Amino acid sequence: MFHPKTTDWDNRMKEMFDRIDSILEDRYHGSWRLRRNRPGRGETSNPEADGLFNVGVFFTPGFGSRLGRGYLVEIVLATEEAVPRAKRDEIELSVRDLLLEFLPVYFPDRRLTVERDGSMYKIRGDLGLGGV
Repeated sequence: MFHPKTTDWDNRMKEMFDRIDSILEDRYHGSWRLRRNRPGRGETSNPEADGLFNVGVFFTPGFGSRLGRGYLVEIVLATEEAVPRAKRDEIELSVRDLLLEFLPVYFPDRRLTVERDGSMYKIRGDLGLGGV
């Protein structure tokens, strides 16, 4: 059994990242061919499993990172085509900007930041269960 606050946190994260996925799908739909085995957008009940993007996070305790613990943001493009570095950078900046916009909406009682940690962005700050 999961703690209700943890479940609430996870649900909010999922909802926020599904929204970001949808925005990216709207912006970049048709830019690159999907992998052969990847369903088209909306063909599954989970946006993570279809369309061009799978955007989400995974927790890291931050050992070896100057930023410490947090959630690393993973941006996967479901294509076998080469995505130009400039476009990849544009997509990553879009995700960062959307996170900066949406984190206060989905987690209004938290002080959360988005910072570059190596090759990925990391959400960090007030991650405790107290305010969820």
